[in-house]
Amino acid sequence: MNKATQLRYNMESLCIYQFKTDPVMHSLLHLLRSIEDGEAVLEAQSAFFSTLAPRDTLRRYISKLILTDDNVFSKAAAGDATDRLHPAILDGVKSDLAKLEAIADLTPEDILHAVENKDLREVLGTLPRWENGEALPPLSQNWAEQTEALASFHKRNGYGLFASYAAFEWRDHALSPISATDPIQLSDLKNYELQRSQVVDNTESFVCGLPANNVLLYGDRGTGKSSTIHAILNAYKEQGLRMIEIPKSAVEELSLIREYLADSPMKFIIYIDDLSFDSQDNAFTELKAALEGGLSACQPNTLIYATSNRRHLIRETWTDRTDLENNNGMHKSDTMQEKLSLVNRFGVTINYSKPSQKEYFQIVVGLAEKNGIHMTEEELCAEANKWELSHGGISGRTAQQFINYLAGKQE
Repeated sequence: MNKATQLRYNMESLCIYQFKTDPVMHSLLHLLRSIEDGEAVLEAQSAFFSTLAPRDTLRRYISKLILTDDNVFSKAAAGDATDRLHPAILDGVKSDLAKLEAIADLTPEDILHAVENKDLREVLGTLPRWENGEALPPLSQNWAEQTEALASFHKRNGYGLFASYAAFEWRDHALSPISATDPIQLSDLKNYELQRSQVVDNTESFVCGLPANNVLLYGDRGTGKSSTIHAILNAYKEQGLRMIEIPKSAVEELSLIREYLADSPMKFIIYIDDLSFDSQDNAFTELKAALEGGLSACQPNTLIYATSNRRHLIRETWTDRTDLENNNGMHKSDTMQEKLSLVNRFGVTINYSKPSQKEYFQIVVGLAEKNGIHMTEEELCAEANKWELSHGGISGRTAQQFINYLAGKQE
């Protein structure tokens, strides 16, 4: 049996890693099947090269497929539960890895040697060569012997789509990965140390499988609420944390989202930015149930982190206020309790208030030092004061924008 035929059998007998629908692997299988089909091999090899070449080298591509596959082994490994798998599953993983490593070593010469027709071989020899390259770690060599290293990889990095991306949007009733996220780190944030420590402590408990609470960060604009959430993801994504941002319009789908994630061993923060409601908004009731009152709120692998500029989350109109004042005291009390009940269902509520001018200057000085801005503290504060007067007032965001301006002038 020639090597190309053996590799075709390898691809057709994979049992854990099912890659036949992948465009490159589908094209490769078509090539291997076409070897005994006369002139079809010419078109098949040309198509395989055109499919693979713009993407990657063959070994690297196949190794990346393995690292990002969603299967029974990778999912169990992400939850540190491979010891619960049946031995036959682990045997299947090792068998597939050995086969896939052999497939990743396929060369144009292997195809050439498998074709008996001299004229076809001559034309095949004129086609461009694909590169085999190097596999991604931990699949450097002897892939079948790397199951423990592979399990460790999945424990750190996740499985399937969650191994490739850390952040997602909920769009059209499905997860959509976010390829470029804010790289901000917790160390980049200045002041509000007490507030951030509460978010960090809660998140650490969550990723460690300990009891944790839903979190509401509220307060003035530009104080770092959203930046704190972004930095939390960067700090804990290698410990299995993933983040799904949803618009307020998708709050009514929270039960659906949690059901979608229910069987995943990873931890998910469902993030709602700039949260607020109108007094008649149906999503208000849905969020209350998702926070505590509904069955979906009991799922241990999801928490809700939200930011808002409002303490009570409900935008009150003059009509609402007039209606409230015209009602008796008991009704007024019931209405206020209804508004407070949503906030109280967040186990952790953290206030980010507008900094004082002294705190604003401290943020500026800290950011300037981090960004290599060479000015005296007196000069910095004087220029920062001018900046905030014409750029939205005192806030952490204004300080960062000022430092970005200075850093741009230094380039």
